[in-house]
Amino acid sequence: MPTAPTSSLLKIILHHDLPASLVVFLIAIPLSLGIAAASGAPLIAGLVAAVVGGVVAGALGGSPLQVSGPAAGLTVVVAGLVTQFGWAATAAITCAAGVVQILLGVTRIGRLALSLSPAVVHGMLAGIGVTIAVQQLHVVLGGKAQSSLIDNVIALPAQLIAHHGHSVAVGVLTVAVVLVWPKIPRVKVIPAPLVAVVAVTGLAAIWMTDVTRVNLPDRPLQSLILPKMPEGPPVAIVTAVLTVALVASVESLLSAVAVDKLHRGNRSNLDRELIGQGAANALSGALGGMPVTGVIVRSSTNVAAGARTRASAIMHGLWIAAFVLAAGWMLELIPMAALAGVLLVTGLRLVQLAHIRTLRRHDELLVYVVTAVGVAALGLAEGVLLGLILALARVLYRLARATVTATESDGVWTVRIRGTLVFLGVASLVRTLRSIPAGAEVRVELTVDHLDHAAYEAIEDWRRGHIARGGLVEVHRTTPGQHSATLDGQQASTLEGRQASMLDGVREFEASADQIRPLLAKLAADGQQPEHLFITCADSRIVPTMITASGPGDQFCVRNVGNLIPPKGSDSSSVDAAIEYAVEVLGVKSIVVCGHSSCGAAAAALAADVPEGSGLQNWLRHLEPSVRRAVGMPDIIDPATGVKLSAADKLSVANVAVQLENLRSFACVREAEDQGRLELIGLWFDIGAAAARVVLEREPFLVRADAELSKITSNGTASAIATNPSSQ
Repeated sequence: MPTAPTSSLLKIILHHDLPASLVVFLIAIPLSLGIAAASGAPLIAGLVAAVVGGVVAGALGGSPLQVSGPAAGLTVVVAGLVTQFGWAATAAITCAAGVVQILLGVTRIGRLALSLSPAVVHGMLAGIGVTIAVQQLHVVLGGKAQSSLIDNVIALPAQLIAHHGHSVAVGVLTVAVVLVWPKIPRVKVIPAPLVAVVAVTGLAAIWMTDVTRVNLPDRPLQSLILPKMPEGPPVAIVTAVLTVALVASVESLLSAVAVDKLHRGNRSNLDRELIGQGAANALSGALGGMPVTGVIVRSSTNVAAGARTRASAIMHGLWIAAFVLAAGWMLELIPMAALAGVLLVTGLRLVQLAHIRTLRRHDELLVYVVTAVGVAALGLAEGVLLGLILALARVLYRLARATVTATESDGVWTVRIRGTLVFLGVASLVRTLRSIPAGAEVRVELTVDHLDHAAYEAIEDWRRGHIARGGLVEVHRTTPGQHSATLDGQQASTLEGRQASMLDGVREFEASADQIRPLLAKLAADGQQPEHLFITCADSRIVPTMITASGPGDQFCVRNVGNLIPPKGSDSSSVDAAIEYAVEVLGVKSIVVCGHSSCGAAAAALAADVPEGSGLQNWLRHLEPSVRRAVGMPDIIDPATGVKLSAADKLSVANVAVQLENLRSFACVREAEDQGRLELIGLWFDIGAAAARVVLEREPFLVRADAELSKITSNGTASAIATNPSSQ
């Protein structure tokens, strides 16, 4: 964020960061206690980590709006370390892991952590989530959790049969409040975990006096367990340090990237974030606290509460310290089953259906499942290692996967090579080429997305040898979706100079569709499950899937002249049906209204020269509110070029904002948006620049999408982000 004068910065802190810090402080206390309890750590260690994470990582980290503290993602790791080494040694391991993180940040390799396969990362979180959920289910039912997922599953039937009275009521009621509270309009701004813990604690204090409650030491500072050197094989100790450092780093960096998508400020400096997280872990471990990571739950709450600077995260840590020292007795009123209920829901939410659907579309679900099952059944390091091995094996398989066929018709042999052709597939290629009779006329069709030098040499050697034996060879190279060219580039044909017929294009698509055919087969069998409804103009120059870098099944698309959405009841049944079907049946997560430059509809509306009584005139009457809006707006400057938009382009930008308003005339849209299930997004696509802009309803009316990978909310309307390929 730009540097502000001292008075202005103080005003921002008081008006925005101070209220946000109080909200985050209230949600951080129950989560920190619950995570400490689930990890087998002293409860005070969770609060120490929350304080140090807020103050140290908040002050030194590279993600200003990220809030750090003990995280559910490390629960399984910490629990294993406590069992193996004891708490004091675990604190020392945390301290050493912090030093490793600092070294990773100083050596500027923080970004390398993001090269992990998303399927492995999400599978790791899912495995951790399942482990936490099953573990905390025992506590919710009034019992005690076992040491491993398998033991917990085996003991679950007996736990269900046992009767634990008030503890079960506390746990079940907590889970119910956490799940139901966000669905109540206008109150969801208050964090559900806070509401659940406060409400259940109040009920338990009056009617349930026999439940197990939080037990904090009378003198928190004197009761801290300081670190001591772990005892055991050096390999085990080093492995423990690296595991904590790497898992904490990956979780923090992923959280930082996710937080970047929620605000308009500067992007995170990932190397600095690692240094800040390392410093926090080193200090937390030295004070006997738990490991610290960036936490997406607290961070998203921080952004949603209006935080503008890192002061919010720092102050939230200070509030926790002050509360524990001055009013720790209040925490001892909280039933342990209530904290377990919060953690149970938190664990289950680490298994996200949206991630599963996305990975399934991209054929990465197997890696996700193997990682999740491995983490849950074998342990974090083992599960992640299994996932990485499988992911690497799939990459090698895809590199070696090239379809090579040879067919003969009327004395002419046709060799078709499709896929990715590298050295791993050369043996199969050469075997097929050598099966062609000497002296034959051969046409080789190369439809590949990558051809390495070894494969090229193999084809070229065979071609020269076949010609030397009296044969004829014609080699054509085509990348999927493009027209052909000879291997040496002498007979390239492009769209310039000739117009391919539609049927030619269809035949070319069918010939090069091997790569997406499995995906389309899955979509055909499973039905469509798009994430977005994309409403844009019928202009032939607008290609929604290209603008958003999306693939088959990702979008439900509506196109009409002027990307118009007549208000509900305006006799536009086709658009009405598409919106209601997308929201109510398909359950899309966002609706994108995309206008564009050089819009013919906008130009026609301004010129007012459309033939009287024509269908076009009848349709363009829906543009009249946009024309009135544009007249009252100041000039619009393109944020990238600094050039003032033409009158027609200004109208097309205003039209996007008006259509977003029209969307809210649909009851299903209003209800889904109020419940947080739907986001409305305004985009304007500059055709000449091949760049998307975010549309706001205040100055500046356009924001660069490639600089704003975030959600922007203005005057109660949501506009959001970067879907052009160049920004990804």
